[in-house]
Amino acid sequence: MGSSTPVAQGASRSRKVLLSVAAMAAAASIAGLGTYATFSSSTSASQPVSSGTVTIALGTAGGADNRLTIGASDVAPGDTIQRHVKLSNSGSLNLADIKLTTAATTSSLLDTDATNGLQMVIDKCVAGWVESLTTPYTYTCADLGGPTTVLASRAVIGSNLALSGLSATTAGANDSLRVTLTLPATADNTFQGKTSTVQYTFTGTQRAATSK
Repeated sequence: MGSSTPVAQGASRSRKVLLSVAAMAAAASIAGLGTYATFSSSTSASQPVSSGTVTIALGTAGGADNRLTIGASDVAPGDTIQRHVKLSNSGSLNLADIKLTTAATTSSLLDTDATNGLQMVIDKCVAGWVESLTTPYTYTCADLGGPTTVLASRAVIGSNLALSGLSATTAGANDSLRVTLTLPATADNTFQGKTSTVQYTFTGTQRAATSK
């Protein structure tokens, strides 16, 4: 009479398990409530950033602003070949410098002989070169004091040749240039019947990095 029956003992254990599960569920619920019960604040700002452009260009090939594509034939020792070209900075960035590389896409003694072969000089005219109507492709400059040399006389072929005093290093500016090639009077009979094609490549490099 005084001892518990197996059924009663089993029911008691079941009640304890259920209570334990209920207690764990309640604790988890309280913990969950604690996770979401926090204060918060946020703010934001939008900063637009756009990159600049480096763009240099020559005038329309063959036109008055780019005669570099027009060749010359029957050149004799002592002759000069003058061609006008307009160099423009149409990008949004100023440039640190503009350099010229010349290469012979068709090569001969005219370009490989650095002393007796073609020599090149480039001059700038602020007022703009005036092309002669009677003698094709010769030019005059109305600048006070005359034109400015941006590349001193040298052999026609060269790499990364620095061009000095150009306005086109400033965004939106341009330069009126006259490129003069000369076949020296010292060119001998070995230069007869030769053909070279000179390619001109102008390269602009962005200004130094700065704070924005």
